[in-house]
Amino acid sequence: MAKKLRVGVVFGGRSGEHEVSLRSAASILQSMDRKKYDVVPIGIAKNGQWLAGGKAQSLLAGEYRQPALPAKATRRQAHAAAVASVAEALDNETADEMSALDTGKLDVVFPVLHGTFGEDGTVQGMLEMAGIAYVGSGVLGSAVGMDKDAMKTMFAAAGLPIVKHVTLFRSEWKASPRKCTARVEERLKYPVFVKPANLGSSVGISKVKTRAELRPAINEAAKFDRKIVIEEGVGGAGRARATGKARELEIAVLGNDDPIASVVGEIVPDREFYDYESKYDASSTSEPVIPAKISRAESKQMREMAVRAFRACDLSGLARVDFLMEAADLASAKPAKIYVNEVNTMPGFTSISMYPKLWEASGIAYSELIDRLIQLALERHAERTHTSFSKE
Repeated sequence: MAKKLRVGVVFGGRSGEHEVSLRSAASILQSMDRKKYDVVPIGIAKNGQWLAGGKAQSLLAGEYRQPALPAKATRRQAHAAAVASVAEALDNETADEMSALDTGKLDVVFPVLHGTFGEDGTVQGMLEMAGIAYVGSGVLGSAVGMDKDAMKTMFAAAGLPIVKHVTLFRSEWKASPRKCTARVEERLKYPVFVKPANLGSSVGISKVKTRAELRPAINEAAKFDRKIVIEEGVGGAGRARATGKARELEIAVLGNDDPIASVVGEIVPDREFYDYESKYDASSTSEPVIPAKISRAESKQMREMAVRAFRACDLSGLARVDFLMEAADLASAKPAKIYVNEVNTMPGFTSISMYPKLWEASGIAYSELIDRLIQLALERHAERTHTSFSKE
């Protein structure tokens, strides 16, 4: 019988998507074949503390209560405590509860972390330094996939169609809101979408229809990042432009250097756009449509674009590529324009999330998808051994 792989599943994290990560990890842990894998749950609390054993399970169940710092503790002290927990977690001489986190005992890590401090290249860099295989994109791909401004630069360089946009720094917005507003209005038409450059799950995103709404929207986005991306809304073409609403389409991509694309899916949001509440609120009636009701030519075009976007950002393992399609103008023979909106390098991974559902519709079941991702991680790690890092 083949030796079981020891897989560390990391979840939680410091980002605003902490709870989403817990849901994704719970589904993955439940579906992993224990005949193939020796699974090690590894939690990261909201304060950055790394947890294993019973504490990790408690975090996963939403029952963990992180120890309170002294009342006068500074942010620096809180950060130091979090860093100390990582050092302790990676120390061979720690207590039994933490010893499972020793990277030498893990064959591969599945970082089921969404958003900042997990999906943005930070954890990936740590795992690279530790010399351990891990699921998903590397440092560059993860960082680019998180930064909507850098991502669009990569898309444009690859010749992919993107919506008009303006990027502002929080510092220049604070220094001169009037100049920034003039710059946005000079280049873009309302409605626009205001977003933090580095965040996911639609946190901090606002749809802005007038100048009066722009300032509070930028202030909201600026809470979450030093860079703010403002995008011109996609409506329709011709007669449909004034009243049309963009279609939100998604494709799952799987692979390393030779990736494949799933069928196309569509999200029909229950609000003006697919915001955080529309995604995760229990009352949401947003509906996924898989496969999307589009033509074969449109499907082929989008799948090719998805693979190009994946490669443009130097991604590996998995990603969900999101598109915007103009509302159709029935009075015109011109095809609706399709834009690449963004990539998500660690998309939601519950059994009912779009990424697994798209692959299920494409013939790859949830448990098989997990197997493939782990194998892709090991393949990429093995390929890295052919790279020399010094002259000796």
